[in-house]
Amino acid sequence: MGLFGMTGKDIGVDLGTANVLVIIKGKGIVLREPSVVAVNKLNGEIVATGQEAKEMLGRTPKNIKAIRPMLNGAIADLNATSMMIKNMMNKVNKEYYIGKPRFVVGVPSGITEVEERAVEEAFFQCGAREINLISEPIASAIGAGLNIFSTSGKMIVDIGGGTTEVAVISYGEIVSSTSIKVAGNAMDKAIVDYLKLDQKFNIGLSTAEYLKIQIGCAKPLVSDITEEIKGSNTETGLPMSLVISSKQINEAIKDNINEIVEAVINTLAVTPPDLVSDIMENGIYLAGGGALIKNIDSLISEKTGVQTFIADEPLDCVAIGTGKSLENIQKYRKTFLNNKSR
Repeated sequence: MGLFGMTGKDIGVDLGTANVLVIIKGKGIVLREPSVVAVNKLNGEIVATGQEAKEMLGRTPKNIKAIRPMLNGAIADLNATSMMIKNMMNKVNKEYYIGKPRFVVGVPSGITEVEERAVEEAFFQCGAREINLISEPIASAIGAGLNIFSTSGKMIVDIGGGTTEVAVISYGEIVSSTSIKVAGNAMDKAIVDYLKLDQKFNIGLSTAEYLKIQIGCAKPLVSDITEEIKGSNTETGLPMSLVISSKQINEAIKDNINEIVEAVINTLAVTPPDLVSDIMENGIYLAGGGALIKNIDSLISEKTGVQTFIADEPLDCVAIGTGKSLENIQKYRKTFLNNKSR
């Protein structure tokens, strides 16, 4: 019988490195949780998942470890990922009886066969009757409202937590693409490293993420903005406060931003000329949390000569795309990487 009943709802999932989003056909997004799980090291039992587990990062006692089981868009710890997904699906099931669901799950375009099987197994362990995988750039483009089946080429840049996915899509297929393991998490680490070296100031990744969201920018702002944060002195270990500027955060993440811009340029360079012409007319669309970094759209436009737009609800594009594919699964089935059922 599996985790739930024999019949079930259609569910879309953005299984991201930073966050998991769950969308139920006809209901919209019903769960949004950080991709974090806390496990008791003594007995292997799950202690918490999602936001509760994220708050434990860097704060747990020795017998509990809080980890991100997704690494660079792939499953790094199958057991922890399965426990996380099962726990999250139980949360959803308490409010919406989901039965034995059919899933469409967004995964990185560069996923290997081994990683595909790991994702499938994680969801089958949660009671899925059917699992379909869709590449994140395709799902993101659908979620951004682009007509992926048009003959006119479309370009999507999805800057997530673990990976940045760049893809040119035509006739419902990816014509050219680049996937790099440089995205939001890499920027957080770059901020931590920069402040440690430049200011002798120690902060955690959660604080770095906060700075990135609040004052992060892809190129210097006309008017610098600041945030005061708490941390510790790297030499004395004593607590201290420091005012950090958007200029400093720009300096910290500029190499990451440049790699993302380079990925866009490299993808355009291997795209057929007629499709490049389409993109010049249609523009480049940005999705994912990284799309919200100030000035990243204008920087990409400046470096490529192509007008660049931020998609509506960029954080939700992959999840929305999986949901839209469920609304007309026969139409979108050809975009799926697989179709497995049990």
